[in-house]
Amino acid sequence: MLRGIGLAGCGRMGHPMLIALREAGFDARGFDVRPAAEYDATADLISNDPEDFANGLKILISVVRDIDETEEVLFNTQGFIERAPDLRWIILSSTLSPRYTRALRERVPHHIRLIDAPMSGAQIAAQQKRLSFMLGGSIGDLDHLHPLFTAMGQHFHRMGPFGSGMSAKVLNNLLAASSTAMTRLVLDWADQAGLDEAQLLDLIHTSSGQNWLASGFSEIEFARDGHAPDNTIGILVKDVESALDDAPEGADTTLPTAVRDMMRGLSPRDR
Repeated sequence: MLRGIGLAGCGRMGHPMLIALREAGFDARGFDVRPAAEYDATADLISNDPEDFANGLKILISVVRDIDETEEVLFNTQGFIERAPDLRWIILSSTLSPRYTRALRERVPHHIRLIDAPMSGAQIAAQQKRLSFMLGGSIGDLDHLHPLFTAMGQHFHRMGPFGSGMSAKVLNNLLAASSTAMTRLVLDWADQAGLDEAQLLDLIHTSSGQNWLASGFSEIEFARDGHAPDNTIGILVKDVESALDDAPEGADTTLPTAVRDMMRGLSPRDR
């Protein structure tokens, strides 16, 4: 059994991932900057004391929001790379710029192994332990850590060396953002045409317009949200920007840029 497991970032995705690890029998602990008391029955599993969390930490799973929070966790305020002397593996499950991710290898001591393992499926998949992981790292490390991923997910895609999982994830999320933007536009236009939302979504699900957001519209927690910097629509905008940051030299970025701008302009859809 793998030991010394800690998960940093116990938000919408991280908290159910931590619960999944515990239910699988792992002695995993959580860290978040918010007070542990906010987590009700699981408060005793989550610390906001970096020194306490770092004690005995061997495997760090980072599920924080973005690059700035990743910097805090790894190098700055929490600084677990320096604070946790037993740390041997870092699993990056946040969606970050692939360019930034690859550059971490030169910043992190080489006795610490790096794995990128961004996931897909939204909060509902984390709660139901059916996340899809896009994995980058050595075969040996991925084999060693595989029991952690099977506790949290159902689909595991090994994309290549460290950084490959993140490249795959931002491309996947570029498609997800595209379908999100267009599904919301279609539903707004359907309102003007007097079409029933549920009937149209049922049609889309069984027709050529089928996509993840439309098929899961009643389950995906952010399906009706407007854009805000701190919500999932805002995160999708960040992910499109991460894809643009890693675009091939000379690539036509007109369509991804338009998708990003459409997502920024989303307003909440009435429930």
